[in-house]
Amino acid sequence: MNLDDQKAKAVSFRGMHRGPKTLVLPNAWDVASARVFEDAGFGAIATTSAGVAFSLGYPDGQKITREEMLARIGRITKAVKVPVTADAEAGYGNRPEDAGRTAVGVIEAGAVGMNLEDATDDPDHPLVDLGLQVERIRAVKAAALKTGVLLVLNARTDLYLAQVGAAESRYAETIRRLLAYRDAGADCVFVPGLSDVETIGRLVRDVKCPVNILVGPGSPSVPALEKLGVARVSVGSSAMRATLGLVKRIAQELNASGTYAALENGIAYADVNRMLA
Repeated sequence: MNLDDQKAKAVSFRGMHRGPKTLVLPNAWDVASARVFEDAGFGAIATTSAGVAFSLGYPDGQKITREEMLARIGRITKAVKVPVTADAEAGYGNRPEDAGRTAVGVIEAGAVGMNLEDATDDPDHPLVDLGLQVERIRAVKAAALKTGVLLVLNARTDLYLAQVGAAESRYAETIRRLLAYRDAGADCVFVPGLSDVETIGRLVRDVKCPVNILVGPGSPSVPALEKLGVARVSVGSSAMRATLGLVKRIAQELNASGTYAALENGIAYADVNRMLA
């Protein structure tokens, strides 16, 4: 991708977080899913780290290598014209310089945004130390700045998703972390696992920066979230897992009855060929 084009996409993507409409991001896991989302009219696309990992035979949780993740992100960015933001998990390393290296790799892969989470795989210490996470965010921003691409950093905390700590203190700790991430340079903050309308509205008011909410079945609708001031909505690995659910139904029907009803409503062969040409 031409660097000037990538810089322009980064500026455009940043502007999408400032309304007036909520930015709705479908999460792609391969080229075909990204092209389907682009053809549906979405102005930007996110990747799903879990979906990419699953498609390559890994469980979620930063088990895939940085190189394999970036290679998939690169294939997706080359296949679509819209801005792509990449889910880079926890940055593939514990040190700030690891996160910075990942940010450069994300940009080299053609993306203009990046997710960075604070979860660990240690049940005794489920979140990265706040001070270290702040340094990792600063490292991402500094490394990206050197490339000339104004990478949009979406800083994620897993307090609600992982149900860390006592329920009564979870909101206060979430705000403490999000404000620190915002002040360290995060352009958007992300709280997966949060679905209560009242809490979401309160959080948007308290952090005073763009907020990303993860949605799925049972979540408030996009119009409802827009009324609350939510800047960005994403679906994570849900679309990929729903696709696997269809594959499972196809397999069960084919094995049990030898019939093919679950294969109906697929995209026509010629249309897929044309979409990927």
